[in-house]
Amino acid sequence: MSGHEARSALQRALEISRELAIVAESGDVDLALQLDAERLQHLKAVRGTLGQIDAADRGILTEIGVLNDRALGSLQHRQRAKARDMDMASVGRRAVRAYSATGMRF
Repeated sequence: MSGHEARSALQRALEISRELAIVAESGDVDLALQLDAERLQHLKAVRGTLGQIDAADRGILTEIGVLNDRALGSLQHRQRAKARDMDMASVGRRAVRAYSATGMRF
């Protein structure tokens, strides 16, 4: 892979990272996984081919890292929210079972 191709792949990885951050905020986990896999391919292709990393490439890699952290944070937030929802549903089911065992009618 030439230096120009490596820079194009790095730029594409940045574009995917931007899209991934948006997708993660919307909660589409399947699409987020697909985008992450595609981005990984681009980053692996770049590794070792750029040689000396200049300031522009370092900036791109920094932005990819920031976007990755944002996407992970969004997905983890959604995961915690779903876990809380499941806990509340479980509490509700236990309450229904407890009250139904007493034979009380509502």
